[in-house]
Amino acid sequence: MTNQEIYDLIACFDRSTAQTMRLSMQDFSIELTRGGAQAPAEPAAKGAEMAPAPRAGETINAPLVGTFYTASSPDSPPFVTVGGRVEKGQTVCLIEAMKMMSEVSAPCDCVIEEVVKANGELAAFGEPLFRYRPC
Repeated sequence: MTNQEIYDLIACFDRSTAQTMRLSMQDFSIELTRGGAQAPAEPAAKGAEMAPAPRAGETINAPLVGTFYTASSPDSPPFVTVGGRVEKGQTVCLIEAMKMMSEVSAPCDCVIEEVVKANGELAAFGEPLFRYRPC
């Protein structure tokens, strides 16, 4: 792996929301981890009522670390669109890792409510790619 490829990998990690990333190759290994202490949460004011958090919906998550693609090629239409209905097993996106494309499928019949990642962005393992509502 060249120095430029390492710099590009670190830059992609910095732009992502992933907390940890590990990459091992034949004679190379790298682990990136976000650190730092978080500020303690401030206590709620006395007597203030907590509003219920909005339901986030279910998500289709990245099965591996790689580049997220919404279509099979730059000229092709996206596999799914917001508001679109998909069937269980239908391809919703591609993840490219080490020059290999992996299809990500819908877990059930559903309606896509949000595309969380942007086309071409690095996706971390387990990171949400889509929010959906089961049908």
